[in-house]
Amino acid sequence: MEQPGTEADAEPVAGPDPELAATMGFSGFGKKARTFDFNAMFEQTRRTAVERSRRMLEEREKKAAQKETESGSQSEGLDSRAASSRPAARTPSSNSASSESDDSSDEEPIGPSLPPQGSLEESDDEIIGPPLPPGYKDSDDEEEEDSMQEEEEDPVKKIPDSHEITLHHGTKTVTALGLDPSGARLITGGYDYDVRFWDFAGMDASLQAFRSLQPCECHQIKSLQYSSTGDVILVVSGNSQAKVLDRDGFPVMECVKGDQYIVDMANTKGHTAMLNSGCWHPKIKEEFLTCSNDGTVRTWDVNNDKKHKGVFKPRTAQGKRVIPTSCTYNRDGKLIAAGCQDGSIQIWDRNMNVHTKFHCRQAHAPGTDTSCLTFSYDGTALASRGGDDTLKIWDIRQFKTPLNSVAGLPSFFPMTDCCFSPDDKLLVTGTSIKKGDGSGKLLFFNRETFKKVYEIDVTDASVVRCLWHPKLNQIMVGTGNGLAKVYYDPIKSQRGAKLCVVKTKRKERQAETLTQDYIITPHALPMFREPRQRSTRKQLEKDRLDPMKSHKPEPPVAGPGRGGRVGTHGGTLSSYIVKNIALDKTDDSNPREAILRHAKEAEENPYWVAPAYSKTQPKAVFAEVESDEDETDDKPEWKKRKI
Repeated sequence: MEQPGTEADAEPVAGPDPELAATMGFSGFGKKARTFDFNAMFEQTRRTAVERSRRMLEEREKKAAQKETESGSQSEGLDSRAASSRPAARTPSSNSASSESDDSSDEEPIGPSLPPQGSLEESDDEIIGPPLPPGYKDSDDEEEEDSMQEEEEDPVKKIPDSHEITLHHGTKTVTALGLDPSGARLITGGYDYDVRFWDFAGMDASLQAFRSLQPCECHQIKSLQYSSTGDVILVVSGNSQAKVLDRDGFPVMECVKGDQYIVDMANTKGHTAMLNSGCWHPKIKEEFLTCSNDGTVRTWDVNNDKKHKGVFKPRTAQGKRVIPTSCTYNRDGKLIAAGCQDGSIQIWDRNMNVHTKFHCRQAHAPGTDTSCLTFSYDGTALASRGGDDTLKIWDIRQFKTPLNSVAGLPSFFPMTDCCFSPDDKLLVTGTSIKKGDGSGKLLFFNRETFKKVYEIDVTDASVVRCLWHPKLNQIMVGTGNGLAKVYYDPIKSQRGAKLCVVKTKRKERQAETLTQDYIITPHALPMFREPRQRSTRKQLEKDRLDPMKSHKPEPPVAGPGRGGRVGTHGGTLSSYIVKNIALDKTDDSNPREAILRHAKEAEENPYWVAPAYSKTQPKAVFAEVESDEDETDDKPEWKKRKI
């Protein structure tokens, strides 16, 4: 039985009809249609697959038995690949060979031939020239591999400290640093209540901040941090209410203040005492964390400023309240850690706020402020910077004793930082100094051995904040003399400070004046001709003499006033009376004498009251004054006046 695609079925269709051709005026219908025998194609493919499998099996047996060298195996693999690819190149059936005389190009298959299965395990690139000996490496590859191995073995070479720039925040200590996740903007805050915004892409070599504000009025800034998406900023200051700003510094949310007269702090809606620290959740962009002197650690939601989200209350060994001085999330946001004033470090599960999950009572010296807690990037280690001048690293799975610790690191500030390097091999912190005792240093410790491997002399003041951005590979440092330094390497670092140092400093603009365009009209009449244009300096001098253009203030009016303007002493009755009283030279120390001074004139020439009642009033009768002698003789004893 023939298939529907055979040549017998296609022959009547392809043959020309002589009558129809004569009628239509052409000799034929073109080329004969191609036909395919699918059974023959399937059979040819099966044979090719069987032959390929047999060759591959033979090659594997030869390799296992003879254990030839790599060069021989490569050459044999190339010969077998070429031999196995030849029969697969002719996929059309033998029945299509009859159409070869019509069009030879129709016989070629579309697209490249399929490679044999054995070649998928080998390289697809064809080797030109003799095969390479085993273990051969290019010299450039060797240098790159050696340099990579050296950097991996020595993490000190990854520290970007070859160049630095200095940002002038102010004159007081820089106590807060924040860098957005993309590394485009830096924010600094300090004891001068200011928060400054620095844009690396928009700055030039003058290194000026593009915005400065005081979001918390007269409270010191203690912590600044961008959210995980970089669209909002958490501001923690010395008051009891944390604030959230957008990227441009406009307020978004302010936490509510709690009732300080309630004993149980879990029943208040917010903090009632000074804040110490705060940070954003690493995964949930709307949640952040704060700790306060009221003895609580609270979580908040940006969309709800009426009440906190959760409350965690650290306790001492006796169950009393203790003040948390620092707080943080771990890398996945499931744990909340707090360092307390009794020297303990307490860690809670985020969803269980009653009992701690990990607890270390004697982490640092009691009565000192644990200034910083930070988790490593792998999430297994916790570093703590204590107020007892120590730096310790802990394994949260064995939280009773520290893995390593180093002492003798002075810390004068309650927000001295420590951070991990992006590859988790180094731990960085700063030291504090007294004025005139040297320079503050940035110290680098090996995470495994805790040996000091590197240090940087920053400035002649304490090093308070340090931040190593993993994307930029740049180190930001806040100092005690109002500077924020950025360390970078032109090769190892990306963007950031590299963008602004290459821009030239903009020239200061001179005083600009609005002058009219000078139109030259040589044949105009004198009354319409414009004066000759002067230089800018001469024009400014002339405008300064003109009272209208220089906006000269009007002098005070002397006298009673004119033109609707009040005189020097005013134009009201009260000002007139005050003026006359002040200018009156008469002495009115005895008011009775001042009144009787006008008695004779009033009696002789009455003007106010007497003329109106002269016809109706009776004659005044006054009592007669008796002498003292008559008074003593006629009056009885009890009426006599006692002297």
